[in-house]
Amino acid sequence: MIEKFLIGTYSFDLKPSHGIYELELNDDTKRLQNLRFVAAAGNPTYLALSKKNRLYAIDKVWDHNWGEEDAKLRGGIAVLDNSSRPAMALSYNLNPGTSPAYVDIDEKDQMAFTANYHTGVVIVYKIQADGSLKETDRVQDKGHTGPRPEQQDGAHPHFADLTPDRRLVVVDLGQDRLYLYDLSDAGKLTPVSHFQFKPGFGPRHIVFDPKKGVAYVSAELSSNVAVMNYDQQAGKFTLKQVISTIPDTWTKHNGAAAIRMSNDRKYIYISNRGYNTIAVFKSDPSGKLTLIQQAPVAGDFPRDFNFNHDQSMMIVLNQNTNNATLYTRDSMTGKLKMVQKDFRVPEGVCVCPEKIIK
Repeated sequence: MIEKFLIGTYSFDLKPSHGIYELELNDDTKRLQNLRFVAAAGNPTYLALSKKNRLYAIDKVWDHNWGEEDAKLRGGIAVLDNSSRPAMALSYNLNPGTSPAYVDIDEKDQMAFTANYHTGVVIVYKIQADGSLKETDRVQDKGHTGPRPEQQDGAHPHFADLTPDRRLVVVDLGQDRLYLYDLSDAGKLTPVSHFQFKPGFGPRHIVFDPKKGVAYVSAELSSNVAVMNYDQQAGKFTLKQVISTIPDTWTKHNGAAAIRMSNDRKYIYISNRGYNTIAVFKSDPSGKLTLIQQAPVAGDFPRDFNFNHDQSMMIVLNQNTNNATLYTRDSMTGKLKMVQKDFRVPEGVCVCPEKIIK
């Protein structure tokens, strides 16, 4: 069986990548194969694929309508028809300034969400019948900063997506905060609450376990993961546990990045950029975590990773060394075993499952 994955990359301003790619995972041989160009885009660092096979990709361009010497940077979302190769652009939603860091879609209510780390803006869109996006609301908060250099110029939201009870949660690295909003059918946001982490915590991404009533937050700046109690009725987060993603003896740079949860909710995985591992945690019945493995990635700066369809394997992208690493995953222990480490992917930073070919 062959599984296909879409790959987002850094591709802006003379990078070795040219945009969005596709790679195959051969489940029988347990090998990555056949990297293929999909579409040109400027820094498509995050991707979301709809059931209608429309690809929503981060995009960044120079707008030369102002003249070559005064070209303006614009960033946002490109909507592409993923049924063709190369994938054909259907529409663009680009705003002044650089591109967002995150995009995802909600199939139920046909909405999309972006978080822009650089501009501090979170945007909600309605997905139109033709797949294009219509902005319905946006929020920006500049009122709080943290102690790290990355935080001192205000808000830096790195994630905006739905909670299990269909509120919008925003993870703001710049302000060390989780924001929670009610989201109306019309795509309008109403503030509900926010949780303030300790200064310098640097939260990045979040995943939820609704059965245990907890959420797990990867913290880029402090190399931690936080276990949060999530009270749906009250619409509030409280802190349950903080545990490091790296050893105390590691003194060089590290930034925790992507976070994933196994389908059985027993294991949490976080990428370490600098220490260059996938940290594997076991979750107990209350949601508390214990570190059980540091799996080396055989590369540098693993920004994103993802499972295959049955979570028997995991693909990791190493941005600085332009390679992907493949592991098998033991569903009983949660641990990873490297089976391939030398598959070339230029500046890979996002792994988006696409389809299965039997």
